[in-house]
Amino acid sequence: MNAVAGLLGRTEWYRDPLWAVEFRLRPVERGLLRSRPVRRLQFVAHAGAAAVTTHQTYSRLEHSLGLLSLVAHFAPDDTVARVAALVHDLGHLPFSHTFEGVGGLDHHVLGVRRIRELEPLLAEHDIDVEDVLAIDARTPPVLSGRRGALKLDHLDSFIRSGRAHARLTEPPPDTLARLRLVDGEVHTDQATATYLAELAAGEAEYLCAWENVVPNAVVRGLAGILLDDHPRICEATDDEMWALLLEDPRTREDARLLREDPLAWDVFPPGHDAGFPYEVRYLYLDTPCVNGQPVPIRESRALPWRCTVARREP
Repeated sequence: MNAVAGLLGRTEWYRDPLWAVEFRLRPVERGLLRSRPVRRLQFVAHAGAAAVTTHQTYSRLEHSLGLLSLVAHFAPDDTVARVAALVHDLGHLPFSHTFEGVGGLDHHVLGVRRIRELEPLLAEHDIDVEDVLAIDARTPPVLSGRRGALKLDHLDSFIRSGRAHARLTEPPPDTLARLRLVDGEVHTDQATATYLAELAAGEAEYLCAWENVVPNAVVRGLAGILLDDHPRICEATDDEMWALLLEDPRTREDARLLREDPLAWDVFPPGHDAGFPYEVRYLYLDTPCVNGQPVPIRESRALPWRCTVARREP
């Protein structure tokens, strides 16, 4: 009988439903899956507010377990890398990247703080929290690599998003079978690298598409209204954030409209008279390596890409 793809570490075994990687969970990993900071990630959508408009409704915890599965596949004995994979997204705000930077909020800074809060749990298993925080500087690397070269974190993101948006042309386990990890970078044959580079390009296009831009722009704008009165927003989950947005009279109407009728909103050029300004400043364009070098990727939008999201005219 195969392991159940549960999220709780209830048994010693985990089977990732995307990658079909099955492995034995370490005691520290099972402990982390019961900790509040890690458990919270099950209530934070990986795609942020776009969960309102797309099939991309999986959580940050599902992605973190996917990354853990990849580390368990490529570097099964690297305990610190496995722990780092499971906790790498702890700093994410509600709705993930949706209001990153609003009020100076930075998920990297928050992540360091939340990982340090797990120091007693890690110490029980003889793991130094500083080793986990320094994972990107380790030699040989497992989770880091050169700029432009595909890492395991983005590999899971591209495949997971590609499945949600029907961009995959083969089962993920078949793709995984043709990949190698060299110094933290994904290496493969030319055909597979081209396929994965196209998934990265598709993800970049999606980030500037109506389905992603509208919900994230509206929620980002509404969150900015509440931030001064709710300084602990960064610790909220998506459902807790929705409760705040739907309760506050300043945000209630727009929040309800976004949930009930997203097509009431549209994307307009920057400087539109009313609405929520939005910009895309960074795209994830890492690609796999062939013969030691990342393969080219087709052109994406010039950055920063800016727009305004506002209600359609009645």
